[in-house]
Amino acid sequence: MGIDFSKAMGQHGDALRLRAERTKVLASNIANESTPGYQARDIDFAATLRQAQQDGSEGLLLDSDGGEALQYRVPLHASQDGNTVELGVEQAAFSQNASDFQTSLSFLNMKLKGLAKVINGQ
Repeated sequence: MGIDFSKAMGQHGDALRLRAERTKVLASNIANESTPGYQARDIDFAATLRQAQQDGSEGLLLDSDGGEALQYRVPLHASQDGNTVELGVEQAAFSQNASDFQTSLSFLNMKLKGLAKVINGQ
């Protein structure tokens, strides 16, 4: 009888993949801070993860170029050139996402250590 690691890991594997994708989106926003007309985007993490769990799919189906997971960010202060990137907001979101990624990675690491102990009979 084999171990189904996708079931053993729970939602942490999906959470890590989603956090990594969100990191790319936020980094793109920061990189395009001074691009006229650029529209900042973000991923609704909770809704996308919930949808993946309800679908029961083997993983997250994300489309970086335009999927339902990506949403436009509404700026707090409008700029004259139509760019909706607000550097402080993006940096805060990026930092929080990195912290959340590390937390998910720590949970996954603890689960793997627990599985290793069970396998070794400790």
